[in-house]
Amino acid sequence: MSKERVIITTSERGLKTDSLPYRLYQKAKKLGVWNPEDIDFSQDKIDWETKLTDAQKEGILRLISQFQAGEEAVTLDLLPLINVIAKEGRLEEEMFLTTFLWEEAKHTEFFSLVLKAIGETGDLSHHHTGTYKYIFYELLPETMGRLEHDHSPKAVAEAAIVYNMLVEGILAETGYYSFYRTLEDAGLMPGLMTGINYLKRDESRHIGYGTYLLQRIISEHPELYDHIMKKMMEMAVLANKVVEEGTEAAIERAKAGQEELDTDPEETKRFAETQFKARMAVLSRAKGKHVDEIYKTKAEEVGVVD
Repeated sequence: MSKERVIITTSERGLKTDSLPYRLYQKAKKLGVWNPEDIDFSQDKIDWETKLTDAQKEGILRLISQFQAGEEAVTLDLLPLINVIAKEGRLEEEMFLTTFLWEEAKHTEFFSLVLKAIGETGDLSHHHTGTYKYIFYELLPETMGRLEHDHSPKAVAEAAIVYNMLVEGILAETGYYSFYRTLEDAGLMPGLMTGINYLKRDESRHIGYGTYLLQRIISEHPELYDHIMKKMMEMAVLANKVVEEGTEAAIERAKAGQEELDTDPEETKRFAETQFKARMAVLSRAKGKHVDEIYKTKAEEVGVVD
């Protein structure tokens, strides 16, 4: 005979409204309601056609194409994690994850609208470098897909490391940095940059949840701490390779005398390294903490911005 289902919201337990996932859910309701179709890209089209060199366009297209493919990939690959969390009965976490998936779908739509506005609707997959392809074409779908049959804390931790720490916590954050250092500093493509600001705010909640999830697993399963840190180091190597592949292309264009927007490849690498060190430091603080402390983590402690 199957175990009788417990309905949390009508039980004595009720919703844990002070838990971080529930607070992230509340933030998502308030801050995640922007509509990509409301953004005006008319100036972006003008800037693209009249103010950027071919080399500058190539650098921007590389960023946009990698974001576009990345947002599509994470939209497709998130469901197995949501299902595991739901099967574990973690209602507040699932409530937040429903906003997570919706926002990833919006981000996919946003970059599609950008490309359409500037008339770049052809095949951009040549901008996906070898390491980028390994991460988004193989590692991410395989790691997330494993959750369909493996619901262990170790498998969930590995999924969060790849998805939230590598893809969102290092690669996406470094991508935002590159957009700010190029387009925003130059006062170009305001529609794209408006969306990037929204994306960065959304993704800070996603990264915050992933950090919380790993902290919770470390608290509940301290034997996994060393494994998690080892996997984080492996992801740092991959992140560094992706950044290097991008900066190498920029350096080659510069050597050919093609004018680049203001960006320093070495500074970009340092930024990515800083993001990684910040994630490691936050995770290390979970060691030895009781899970109740993890639930009550302040949003700003895991990098969430309003």
